[in-house]
Amino acid sequence: MKKAENAITTDILIIGSGLAGCASALAAAREGLDVILITSQENFLESSSNYAQGGIIYRGIDDSLEKFVADFRKAGNDLVYEKAVKLLFEEGPRLIDEILIKDLKIPFSKDEKGKLHLTLEGAHSVPRILHVEDRTGESIQGSFYRKLQKMPNIKIYTKATAIDLITLAHHSLNPLHIYEPSTCSGAYVFFQEENRVFPVLSKFTILATGGLGRIYLHTSNPECIRGDGYAMAYRAGARIMNMEYVQFHPTTLYTHDDRRFLITEAVRGEGGILRNRYGEDFMKKYHPEGSLAPRDVVARSIIKELTATGGQFVYLDLTHKESNWIKQRFPNIYKKCLEEGIDITSQSIPVVPAAHYECGGVATNLRADTTIKRLKAVGEVACTGVHGANRLASSSLLECLVFGYIAGKDCARRIKKEKFIIPNVPDWKAETEEVDPELLLQDWLTIKHTMWNYAGIVRTRKKLERAYGIIMKLKQDIEPFYANGRLSDNLIGLRNAATVALLVLHAAKLNKKSRGCHYRVD
Repeated sequence: MKKAENAITTDILIIGSGLAGCASALAAAREGLDVILITSQENFLESSSNYAQGGIIYRGIDDSLEKFVADFRKAGNDLVYEKAVKLLFEEGPRLIDEILIKDLKIPFSKDEKGKLHLTLEGAHSVPRILHVEDRTGESIQGSFYRKLQKMPNIKIYTKATAIDLITLAHHSLNPLHIYEPSTCSGAYVFFQEENRVFPVLSKFTILATGGLGRIYLHTSNPECIRGDGYAMAYRAGARIMNMEYVQFHPTTLYTHDDRRFLITEAVRGEGGILRNRYGEDFMKKYHPEGSLAPRDVVARSIIKELTATGGQFVYLDLTHKESNWIKQRFPNIYKKCLEEGIDITSQSIPVVPAAHYECGGVATNLRADTTIKRLKAVGEVACTGVHGANRLASSSLLECLVFGYIAGKDCARRIKKEKFIIPNVPDWKAETEEVDPELLLQDWLTIKHTMWNYAGIVRTRKKLERAYGIIMKLKQDIEPFYANGRLSDNLIGLRNAATVALLVLHAAKLNKKSRGCHYRVD
């Protein structure tokens, strides 16, 4: 087999352009490494990080390591890895100060005295959330992008979809490399505009692909968040864990189509009250903290209330707050709701739960290493253990920043002192069979409806087994479809989505105990 003639080489390949990928790129480039950062999207900023409204955890008022760990442990239903949580507490404020505040100059909101405004969110014992009004992620992502664009040793490729990770055992043309430890050497990447696949060979590869929300019918995630990283890592042989813990955000804006605009947890943190169709503050009968209960509790309570009252949505009421304050504190939400004909200063917001965050993922250590050598994972695609069975509000951006930066720094340290095998690999074999778009659409709808109806907020053994059978048969149909079809980003995503749906279902079937996001009524 002839070696690839058009291979691209770099020190580090980063797959994904959210905050975790950006933090990794910044840390590595500052150490003088050559970095290639790719995203499947035309718009670099299109990621879950960009849509994060609430904020990022900082130093809390009268905070302590004990309170910090206790809040994570409580939200995560005693399944959190405390060493990882302690690392967030120790490194988080320093990196926020050095990178976000001093370097990127993120305009975090301030109080009337000119001090950084810290807000309270659900399941936090003290106010410790920094925010930029209600568009924190958008502000951070935009600033990061402008920073990375100016760095000469970072190359950014948009509309570039990673297909599969390159490993020595699976792809090297040297047959003796099968005796090497399981090692990643980059990825095959589909460049959409050129309609060609190139191998990108690297000393380290960092997965920063985000979550899997789009395998569900209702989700707060953008279209590109369909589980690509989990699927690629699984096919390469990496350890995947805790996939049953899919967090459903309790409050997304209810509209008559499948768009689910996120209504940040900060709305409840600032005094928003959940009410049923009769105007009753129903959360008080489900949890002592009422509307500030952990996300999994709130999401299940809303489903129970909808079943009891026969409604399609509940209301999030902020009308008891002063009108100008609402417009200043939540300008983005105010604007979006107004576009839907809802004035949140005088009307309650109709909300429903939606798939939001995968708490499990590709297993990593405190340096973001996976079980495959030279492959790291950061952000939502990784399972660091900080979330346990349910993610604490506003912890995701902090995890992205801390572990992303640690990953980039560690790559630089190891590249300077270790030797690396850069293998010769074959060219990608392109197929030309036209793919029927109606088949693609129907397969996507089958995955989304099956996962929402059978593996959603409330699960049973029979539902999970039914879903597993449906998705397994579908995956068997998709594989030859993928193998023979002309490549597209959508086809690659469909293959990954079927794989990831099975990973979630398999984990959910095995775990017969309700905990956090994984709730089995049987």
